[in-house]
Amino acid sequence: MTSVQGDTETDGWTLPKATALLVMADGTILEGFGFGATGVAVGEVCFNTAMTGYEEILTDPSYAGQIITFTFPHIGNVGTNEEDIETVNLAASAGARGVIVRADVTDPSNFRATRRLDAWLKARGIIGLYGIDTRALTALIRERGMPNAVIAHEPDGQFDRSALLAEAAAWPGIDGMDLVPGVTSAQRYDWDETSWTLGQGYGRPAETKYKVVAIDYGIKRNILRLLSDSGCAVTVVPATASAQDILAMAPDGVFLSNGPGDPAETGHYAVPVIKALLEKHVPIFGICLGHQMLGLAVGAHTLKMKQGHHGANHPVKDFTTDKVEIVSMNHGFALDRETLPANAAETHVSLFDGSNCGIALTDRPAFSVQHHPEASPGPRDSHYLFKRFVETMEKARVPG
Repeated sequence: MTSVQGDTETDGWTLPKATALLVMADGTILEGFGFGATGVAVGEVCFNTAMTGYEEILTDPSYAGQIITFTFPHIGNVGTNEEDIETVNLAASAGARGVIVRADVTDPSNFRATRRLDAWLKARGIIGLYGIDTRALTALIRERGMPNAVIAHEPDGQFDRSALLAEAAAWPGIDGMDLVPGVTSAQRYDWDETSWTLGQGYGRPAETKYKVVAIDYGIKRNILRLLSDSGCAVTVVPATASAQDILAMAPDGVFLSNGPGDPAETGHYAVPVIKALLEKHVPIFGICLGHQMLGLAVGAHTLKMKQGHHGANHPVKDFTTDKVEIVSMNHGFALDRETLPANAAETHVSLFDGSNCGIALTDRPAFSVQHHPEASPGPRDSHYLFKRFVETMEKARVPG
């Protein structure tokens, strides 16, 4: 699937010279044109099927270490703004290491836009590549799995292809890699911002009823906003916070956030904390990596997926309501249902491939889901899970 070398003459036509490359570890090289930041970045290539929300996706810390291919061809047409960023830790890495799109970025056509996507990417240090057949790349990932690769952008089109191939081949990959330290917060902080509304922006809660400690493995802003919407006074703590420090805050509940990397590696320091919280019967709600952390804490195992789930149009069945929801997803690992203990009931399942998407403990007030009920981007079918967390905390307050 190596593309044609640019800047050559064929049958009287002069082909433009490639200014960006995607060099895969197996030797496949795709040529296109660069935008955004210049330079070289290495990561795992995945594809995302969402039709909207590219800014939220590109700032989701769960994408750390990955190069995102968008299957939707028109990316950048509504520009960017400063309100739709999902990462909280602006001092951390950008999340995604690169972005691949089909068509060149157009001028934005949206009243909220403040910058073109290419200028926004350049400011955030994210390399972009356009002009390749993203359908063919998506088919390759579906057939072979998510490849390790280097994305490179040089305006003069001069590349050391051998060096780029060597770098791609030498990168060990996300399997076995703890990426949480690069995206978690450095210190605890309080959060009280609520959801965005047209003409008003983000708000503040009128009152709070529950105290929630959110463990930040790479948390998204919209998760925090929905917790705040639900009447929670939220304190965010770093991924390495101890159970003793968390319990000292006397929380009504603890939230386990999303995040990047291999959950088994993060589990080395996260699982003992979660186990200690479970022993105290603290209500727990986990999303994405937080779901996997809860599973590991009760003895289950995780496995690497071939192509992962990335998009805003995934069907998931909730066995507790017997309904099918369309949800947002972003993960390359999953809980192995064959290793779930007897006290971990499966509550959700993917209707694409049958993989586990949710558990609830039968002997503790704890539950989690693999998908992203906070969306941003994506449908809001699963917002009810935040209400379920509130109900779990309320029930835990009742004596006996």
